[in-house]
Amino acid sequence: MTWTRRSMIATSAAGVLGLITSREALAAGPSPRRAPLRILFLGGTGFIGPHMVRTALDRGHKITLFTRGRQGTELFPEAERLVGDRDGKLDALKGKSWDVVIDNSGYVPSHVQQSAELLKGSVGHYFYTSTIDAYRDFHTAGITESYPLATLPPGTPHDPQNYYGPLKALCEAEVVKAYPSNHTIVRPGWVSGPGDNNHLFTYWVLRVERGGEILAPGTPNDPFQTIDARDLGAFVIASIEERRLGAFNAVGPVITFGEMLNGVKSVMTTPSTFTWVDADFLRAEKVRPYFGMPLWWPPRNDYQDPGMRGGLNGGIGAFNLDGAKARAAGLKHRPLTDMARDTLTWYRGAFSDWPEQRRPGLSAVREQELLAKWRSRGGG
Repeated sequence: MTWTRRSMIATSAAGVLGLITSREALAAGPSPRRAPLRILFLGGTGFIGPHMVRTALDRGHKITLFTRGRQGTELFPEAERLVGDRDGKLDALKGKSWDVVIDNSGYVPSHVQQSAELLKGSVGHYFYTSTIDAYRDFHTAGITESYPLATLPPGTPHDPQNYYGPLKALCEAEVVKAYPSNHTIVRPGWVSGPGDNNHLFTYWVLRVERGGEILAPGTPNDPFQTIDARDLGAFVIASIEERRLGAFNAVGPVITFGEMLNGVKSVMTTPSTFTWVDADFLRAEKVRPYFGMPLWWPPRNDYQDPGMRGGLNGGIGAFNLDGAKARAAGLKHRPLTDMARDTLTWYRGAFSDWPEQRRPGLSAVREQELLAKWRSRGGG
């Protein structure tokens, strides 16, 4: 997997499984009312995939995992496994049939085109996991599923590291072309929770747990939005059971950054305080949004970062997308406090430390430097 929002920092597959228990999967609802579905997963052993697979297994479905056989080989021994590669090595899929395919690993249009064409006669429903990065920009608050998608200039190399969003939009087009009347496209926003291999929400959980004076970005009223991977997984499996077709923004409810931090603080025991530091000060100090200040972008369209890879940039709509369509179709969200508590439990069980050179956010030293400089200028 290439460097994207969802693959910035690697983690172990065993750690991903941490809190993916039957209890969590059963929270998605009762057993399916119809006969078990035969589900093919293209990518099911990363971060979001295991939550979907566990939910599907606990709801009685029959699972096939198509992977390269390099990661998560110990997961889900009850599932059928096929080994291959999205780039032309699909022979293991030939001569078989499934009710639905869930494509979590399509980043390059040619790869999605190959799988969609091959499976047209043997799979009745194509479910593609896209991203909100497929939208043209985040310059509007309340973006719905009809907002224009990103485009890739002709001749631009198909490199997901640098053109993640536009390539996902082109992948969507391949799915629609091959399955015009029986496709579902889900566009998740920032995904958090147990197993998060980006460690973005995890940064705030561990930072608040450590306590003391915490540098908080922007203002307490800046928007915040994330979805728990377990809630996303439950929505995906329910969607294939109900054959919900079309596109859906799978995003969490919009709250404020202050509400998020105080929600995390409410489940911790270490005393802490938040010092809100101006966005322009942070930019002048070369503290970048998204990763330097995880899961944050000031609600401004003039706060661009030309150095962002993958075309990532924010705006007033970056953490303020409209998820009403998905919620009307059944998407449910657990409390943020549960997500914070479970993320901490998962992380402590999967990792022994928090190496500053391998995680997002500020190092302890850099944070204290910035706080001192901010106070010297009259902030705080």
